[in-house]
Amino acid sequence: MKQKSRIYKMAICSLFTALTAVGAFIKIPIPVVPFTLQFLFTILAGLLLGARLGAVSMGAYAFLGLAGLPIFAEGGGFWYVLKPSFGYILGFILAAYVTGRMTENLERLSFGRILAASFIGLAIVYGIGMVYYYIICNYVIHTPIGLWPLILYCFLLVVPGDICLCFVATVLTKRIRPVIARM
Repeated sequence: MKQKSRIYKMAICSLFTALTAVGAFIKIPIPVVPFTLQFLFTILAGLLLGARLGAVSMGAYAFLGLAGLPIFAEGGGFWYVLKPSFGYILGFILAAYVTGRMTENLERLSFGRILAASFIGLAIVYGIGMVYYYIICNYVIHTPIGLWPLILYCFLLVVPGDICLCFVATVLTKRIRPVIARM
């Protein structure tokens, strides 16, 4: 991305923060962890904004939710750190950074490279999310969950939708990134 003004960077980060918040309310109820569009906007933030700005936009999303704005899938407020699903939100920050880092300095991005970055972002979100879920349930709020139920409810039931979102993010990135580069 060419050198952009500070106002442009703030505006584009704010846009992805807002899109992620809106994505939290577009959900399909699934037991334990609801399927939302937050992941789509997380990956797009990294792919379209780059590592630093993508992570900043997701960090702002997490901060605003923890500050009390009800922008997470199930509300907001500092108490949300005790919610087992908060780990996925932490994963958003690192996933946006890594996907951005993988794709930001390449002029011509292939479909496969973008898709690979999206899948790595997916692995980061689920890796952090599931570990956090397990720790909070078993050691903080004392509602034990075994490994198999964790894998079933926090991965197998929701990952097919997010795999589809990886393909959607890849197609959108191939179409939108050249437009952003010209701006």
